[in-house]
Amino acid sequence: MPKRPRTIHFVSLGCPKNRVDSEVMLGVASRAGYRHVADALQASVIVVNTCGFIDAAKKESIDTILELAELKKSGTLQKLVVAGCLSQRHPDELAEGLPEVDHFLGSSDMLKLEPVLAGRAPRCLVGHPADWVVRAEDPRVLSTRGASAYVKIAEGCNRSCSFCVIPSLRGKQRSRSPDDVVREVERLVAAGVLEINLVSQDTVAYGRDFSDPVALESLVRRVADVPGVRWVRLFYLYPERLGEGLLELLAEHPKVLPYVDMPLQHAADAMLRRMRRGHGGARLYQLVERLRKRVPGLVMRSAFIVGHPGESEDEFDELLRFVRFAELDRVGVFLYSDEPTSKSFELAHKVERKTARARAKKLMQVQRGISKRKNRALVGARLDVLVEGPSEESELVMVGRHAGQAPEIDGVVYLSGGEVHPGQMRRVEVTRATDYDLLGEVVDEHDDDVALPLPPPLVVRPSDGRRVLRTVS
Repeated sequence: MPKRPRTIHFVSLGCPKNRVDSEVMLGVASRAGYRHVADALQASVIVVNTCGFIDAAKKESIDTILELAELKKSGTLQKLVVAGCLSQRHPDELAEGLPEVDHFLGSSDMLKLEPVLAGRAPRCLVGHPADWVVRAEDPRVLSTRGASAYVKIAEGCNRSCSFCVIPSLRGKQRSRSPDDVVREVERLVAAGVLEINLVSQDTVAYGRDFSDPVALESLVRRVADVPGVRWVRLFYLYPERLGEGLLELLAEHPKVLPYVDMPLQHAADAMLRRMRRGHGGARLYQLVERLRKRVPGLVMRSAFIVGHPGESEDEFDELLRFVRFAELDRVGVFLYSDEPTSKSFELAHKVERKTARARAKKLMQVQRGISKRKNRALVGARLDVLVEGPSEESELVMVGRHAGQAPEIDGVVYLSGGEVHPGQMRRVEVTRATDYDLLGEVVDEHDDDVALPLPPPLVVRPSDGRRVLRTVS
């Protein structure tokens, strides 16, 4: 009989941490001799790396699995694999309710894809969530655009936020050793990466599990000092009093971007207590003032939850006042999701969905005005821009990002006025601004016409409730 092609297709749902897991599985598949295909119709194996954090993410994961399972009817798809947080959270229910799925892997089972592909694995391989921490020697194939990569510095979380189920899905905090992180960064730079994005569930807690109070500061400095690194960006800093050493790096180190991603979730004292955030609203006002004063050119991003049980109109108004005060550069707003295994599920005074949506819309209207004003202030400025590749709207238009724009979650710079290639760092003069994006003209000369090799495409569907299909190439 003819030998079937060893082709594989990936769909990665959810956060950048999930993307790293997907890239490890992509590396496992490549090592096993599988060729990645961007078209699911051409795949003999499909892997869906799921998100199980909130209801919208769970629904999107199930819809995606059922949609792709239909491809088995055509005869090309031979094996459907479901991995990630949803499998970790509901292994037995999924195994019973989704007979179309051939194998289930959990949130710590990325390397178990190898026996699955070899045909010598049981159907359910969901292990303990704390069984694995990504390592520099793990196989990995990048899927990010341009010369950017995420680096996970820890797994799990020790926080007890009332609305969150991540500790049960990912386990307790496990920090990678600094040497291992640096080894991975060195390999990424050798492959052409210029931007390193440090991620974890609780980045500010890095190193506490091995009792090093300045572990994060030390790690960031070592990563930034790797020859060839141009940008180092920090994600998911918990709203604590950041150490002076870290603030000094954000303010003064030429490679550490003055970009702070800090999910604050709310600003009203009573709401923060219900959320078990461990601080009141006054700390947030003080923290923003301290960051703005200490870090010149600071770009700050945050996320907020509206509709949490017990949220009153007065408390929501306090959140609006804080957003107007803080004038954050980027804001994400999420509707509260009532998860049965979260502590918030037991709270009374649930907020109607209609009310929560109205609050989210109002909050984003306030933020839209702030973002528009800040973007317009950049018109005429000359910025270094990392070229990503063709825009989603047209292959004829190239886009990139300046230092204040994080991959995928922030806006982009639409480029004109010269030939550019993915992976180049170019000087761009901003000529126009919209609410979230910029338009700019390339003003420098670049003598390196060799484009950075593009990674295999990975289908990414951000799990925020929207039906989005993005092919990253």
